[in-house]
Amino acid sequence: MVSSDQRRRQLAREKFERQQQRREEARRRTRRLTVVIASVVAVAAIVGVGSYLALDGDGKKDKSDAAASASPSASPSASESSVPEPALKIDKKAKYTMSLKTSQGDIAFTMDAAKTPHTTNSFKSLADKGFFDGTKCHRLTTQGIFVLQCGDPKGDGTGGPGYTIPDENLTALGKAGKDGTVTYPAGTVAMANTGQAHTGGSQFFLVYKDSKLPPSYTPFGTMDDASLKTVKDIGAAGVAGGAADGAPKKAVNISKAAVDKS
Repeated sequence: MVSSDQRRRQLAREKFERQQQRREEARRRTRRLTVVIASVVAVAAIVGVGSYLALDGDGKKDKSDAAASASPSASPSASESSVPEPALKIDKKAKYTMSLKTSQGDIAFTMDAAKTPHTTNSFKSLADKGFFDGTKCHRLTTQGIFVLQCGDPKGDGTGGPGYTIPDENLTALGKAGKDGTVTYPAGTVAMANTGQAHTGGSQFFLVYKDSKLPPSYTPFGTMDDASLKTVKDIGAAGVAGGAADGAPKKAVNISKAAVDKS
């Protein structure tokens, strides 16, 4: 027979045990929540660093400078300097015309060998070998700067001829302003590079609207009016997917490139 006093003590003990059990469950829930929160914070930190690293380079620019939002860069692999630059065989006093037959119409521009002998010679040598035939203009930029970039045999911004050529004619567009840029006028054709001096290869860009850039891209050609209109039309169609920088919506495939003395 259990006395009333013993029964009260038993009930009190059971109540205490239930309270302890609830407290322990609450502590476990708190620990689980803390782990989840810590995991989310860690993932967010990793994503943040990844985003920063992804933007570092072309995307890490002065936000006050709209022109710096993109740059006509080329990023050949380390092996891209494995062969020597072609020997100079052009007439350094002459002008040459590079003609591109593309899926969007013919594009032509004049090169002045007196001002850019290495660049002109390289483009003639490459064109004579059919280097540009069957390639595409892989990049269009429609914000900050306005350019169509071509000349990459890989079509992804990493290709080149296996050698580099020196920068030339960098003072042709005047002295840089306080923002460190000069205006590359619409119709200009210039060399893309890796962002370092003397790293031009085969990639070049066609300016279809005045663009402010650092004076570090060799300006070596000038498009005629008809060619400029063709490139403007490509620019007006925009970038595939609606972005401001990427493959042109109107695919520009080069079937044939030739360089002839003007």
